[in-house]
Amino acid sequence: MAFISAGYNPKKPVENRISDLGPKSYEDFYPPVMLRNKGKWSHHEILEPGVLVHVADSGDEIYTIRVGGCRLMSTTHINEICDIADKHCDGHLRFTTRNNIEFMVDSKDKVEPLKNDLASRKFPGGSFKFPIGGTGAGVTNIVHTQ
Repeated sequence: MAFISAGYNPKKPVENRISDLGPKSYEDFYPPVMLRNKGKWSHHEILEPGVLVHVADSGDEIYTIRVGGCRLMSTTHINEICDIADKHCDGHLRFTTRNNIEFMVDSKDKVEPLKNDLASRKFPGGSFKFPIGGTGAGVTNIVHTQ
């Protein structure tokens, strides 16, 4: 009868129920500008390869910088991605269905510092860790069946 001593009432099984089981709603993780304008976007433009701006009916803008990613990432690499998002994007980012990474900022002034930071990060062999691109008439990750 441990349930009864813990306050469980079989006549009202939902009373005092723990309801935070399972994942949180994805909407809890939207950048504030996206949450305010959900379903109210007027248009988007590709400013340059890998850099987009989405404009809401209200005039709010969100800038997206898309960088190449890979299907299998180390925890060190993911930690670096999260550090970049914390530094430039108030912690917001998303992964596309093709495993690319999109960093989202709410001001045009934040785009260049983010791009410069991404361009400065290279693997020991010299290749870019976060190559900007993958939008418009460009190459994006190839995703295939197993």
